[in-house]
Amino acid sequence: MMIDSFLERATPTWMHIKDDYSDIVISTRIRLARNLDGYRFPLAFSENEALQVEQAVTHALSDSPTLQNDYAYFAIKDLTPLQRQILVEKHLISPQLAKKEQVGSILLSEDESVSIMVNEEDHLRIQCMTASFQLQSAYEQANKIDRILEKVLPYAFRDTFGYLTSCPTNIGTGLRASVMMHLPALTLTGQMNQIINAMTRLGMTVRGIYGEGSENLGNVYQVSNQITLGKTEEDILADIQSVAEKIIQKERHARGKLMEKAELALEDRVYRALGTLTHARILTSEEAATCLSNVRLGVDLQLIDGIQATTLNECVVSMQPGFLQHYAGEALPPAERDRVRAEMLREALSQEYANKPINGEKGEDLYDV
Repeated sequence: MMIDSFLERATPTWMHIKDDYSDIVISTRIRLARNLDGYRFPLAFSENEALQVEQAVTHALSDSPTLQNDYAYFAIKDLTPLQRQILVEKHLISPQLAKKEQVGSILLSEDESVSIMVNEEDHLRIQCMTASFQLQSAYEQANKIDRILEKVLPYAFRDTFGYLTSCPTNIGTGLRASVMMHLPALTLTGQMNQIINAMTRLGMTVRGIYGEGSENLGNVYQVSNQITLGKTEEDILADIQSVAEKIIQKERHARGKLMEKAELALEDRVYRALGTLTHARILTSEEAATCLSNVRLGVDLQLIDGIQATTLNECVVSMQPGFLQHYAGEALPPAERDRVRAEMLREALSQEYANKPINGEKGEDLYDV
């Protein structure tokens, strides 16, 4: 597999499923942090140690018939800055790994549901993603890969502490479970700060769309566990499941209240956003993300027909700077990116929404009483 096969599409096909949670939960991610015994952590190791770790991991994969044919290997140094940026925008690698020009590498499954990052913050980070709210499925896949690698790699593990990791908060199981949710109603009704504070007290963390240090764009939040020491994998998954379900309930309740008490204002907000996306000539990342969030809320509340949530998911990724420049076929300064972003979104949404009815049958005069 060539790197271009991972750059052409904004979202993989498995992101297109629709279930009882997909109106709120965009995706679920499980990440396992592992290190090899006898080597310093990536924050302190030498380039020679980094190469030894990388060789050990690639040999382990090549020795496994189960994994050998399922993954494409790429050294970060062999990828262009734009290619790395697109992989970050698709959540296939972390921003930190994208900077590891000399020592980092990545193994990607063909369907993009699994990525194994080598020499990021830890020697190994096994990441498995699923659409919607499928914690157990994502964990089972990550655990399967982990068990295969553990048979041939000397993991740094101590009976007292569990798996040793570079960051103290990951020591223990090394498991980070994350649920990415679209929470526009809780944001509109001013409840998110209260929820974030409650999550912190429960040992959870709420971050932006690209993880730690990233801003909240388009009312999308990542909810994940913060501590792994002293908890089993089952405990962590149960905690995240419970917390996410409560947030989902609160978001649905907030959406219901908005429809009950302010339906016209909400409908106006949704259609103004749609008008901006289908007619604007310049759009910043922030404005585009806000408009896409409002339109998605309208789709989920059945205020808009003719636009699929999967199309909006694709737009969220394809409007990012790396994808825009890939789409344009050239490097773009920020002002030009805003122009191309507006053009791309007009094209994506106008085609899908063309000739669709608004609040009535096609061709109906809405003011004819």
